[in-house]
Amino acid sequence: MTTSPLSSASQADLGAALLRVTSGVYFLIHGLIKVFIFTPAGTAGFFESIGLPGFLGYVTILLEVAGGIALILGYKTRIVSAVLTFVLLGALWFGHRSAGFTFSNAGGGWEYPLFWAIASAALALIGPGAFAVDKKG
Repeated sequence: MTTSPLSSASQADLGAALLRVTSGVYFLIHGLIKVFIFTPAGTAGFFESIGLPGFLGYVTILLEVAGGIALILGYKTRIVSAVLTFVLLGALWFGHRSAGFTFSNAGGGWEYPLFWAIASAALALIGPGAFAVDKKG
């Protein structure tokens, strides 16, 4: 009897892969929004408006796009997720903290970036799961 990849992969591996790919898609989308909607210059301007150096806007775009692709593929998942956890904590602290907890508040609260940071930290701890370029993390 042959086993399919789904029957041989553990539920934990499949859960990790689901979290990894979904997170990667979300990071990629957020990075591309900064490229094509807000524009890189606009993103840098926003960073400056909240007291951060403008170049961090470009760094954030690079991390979100490249990190998103890496997560989708399952490449260096633990390292990428750890780095993106800090990106999200920065977004929480500098971009959303003053808006209160609820993300539906004007300016977006910090509940969504906090949850996403926790999910990224969890992914850094558990690794890529099944169906990843780096199956070991």
